[in-house]
Amino acid sequence: MLTETDVIGLPEPTGIGLIAPFDFALDRELWRWLPDHVSLHTTRLPYLPEPVTVQLASALGNPHGVRRATRDVLTPEPVAVAYACTSGSFVDGAAGEAALVTAMLAAGAPAAVTTSGALVSALEELQVRRLAVVTPYVDGVTNRLLAYLAEFGITTSASFGLGLLADIWKISYADVVRAVTGMDLTGADALFVSCTNVPTYDLIAPLEQHLGIPVLTANQVTMWAALRAANVTDVAAPGALFAGRSQDFAAA
Repeated sequence: MLTETDVIGLPEPTGIGLIAPFDFALDRELWRWLPDHVSLHTTRLPYLPEPVTVQLASALGNPHGVRRATRDVLTPEPVAVAYACTSGSFVDGAAGEAALVTAMLAAGAPAAVTTSGALVSALEELQVRRLAVVTPYVDGVTNRLLAYLAEFGITTSASFGLGLLADIWKISYADVVRAVTGMDLTGADALFVSCTNVPTYDLIAPLEQHLGIPVLTANQVTMWAALRAANVTDVAAPGALFAGRSQDFAAA
């Protein structure tokens, strides 16, 4: 018979709230970052019939909408809430990202992170100063990302945008690999693949091995920051960020 002694030491169930854009299609990828005792409580922002431009990113990153969405995921009592949209959290710069975090906390989130804020934290963790960037966006949106990074002293060593105005979730692993291998990564401390609607989970480890630098992706940094905010440690996940291996690359 199972007794209380048998379950002592088992991790307690933990929840993370997730706010995603209306077109988010990679729920399964986000779950892959999580240990078995952590659940995602997900809500989506309202549908907006617009192409993926600066205008759409600004609408998705409206703090009032994100505050309402935060309230939608609080009933199951998550210990942290993540806003999982890269463009929506960098489009209005560092001040815009900070406003989103403030709105989430004001709505009652015990802790709050955004994808772009998580990216900056990850770059600090790995001591990255020069970053190569791949995005699915048109130039106007990509340029907002580069300007956001510059606010934190991050130099963009190379960048490439796929120029998509819709259906970003249809990007394949092969599309990502072609974009990365077509770039000049000379001098880059790390590579970042932007957008939470771009699949990357199974590419991170092989790309790091091939390129010899850390590879960061939107979903990776989001879940890394959310798990840290939830005080969940020792997560087995691909990449230098989760393994804390930046110095291995430096010594290689």
